[in-house]
Amino acid sequence: MSTARMRRVDEAIRQVLGDAVAGDLKDPRVGFTTVTDVRTSPDLRHARVYVSVLGSRGGAGGVSTQSEREHTLAGLRSAHGFLQARLAGELHLKRTPTLEFFYDDTTDRALRVEELIEEQARAAS
Repeated sequence: MSTARMRRVDEAIRQVLGDAVAGDLKDPRVGFTTVTDVRTSPDLRHARVYVSVLGSRGGAGGVSTQSEREHTLAGLRSAHGFLQARLAGELHLKRTPTLEFFYDDTTDRALRVEELIEEQARAAS
């Protein structure tokens, strides 16, 4: 499968899962979660699903705690069958990949860089 086609498949999976997580998943362990990326194996047997989790405390730039991340990932793993069935029903792929969920710390790193820049700006004033 071509790289461009794989990117389209990954994006379609990300969209379906994102919609399902945001609107249809009722597990209380899964709070405000965004599907940030999907990487599917070339044979479509496996998909690594990356998610970000907004912290419930609201402060600290929205960064989630380790506990919130673990609970969210446990909830997503528990909903694996539901999410995989949703993919099969909407995308009609040759195979429906087995989903693996991972925390995407990109947002945390970006918030930390922003915090460091603000600290430097305050120190320079």
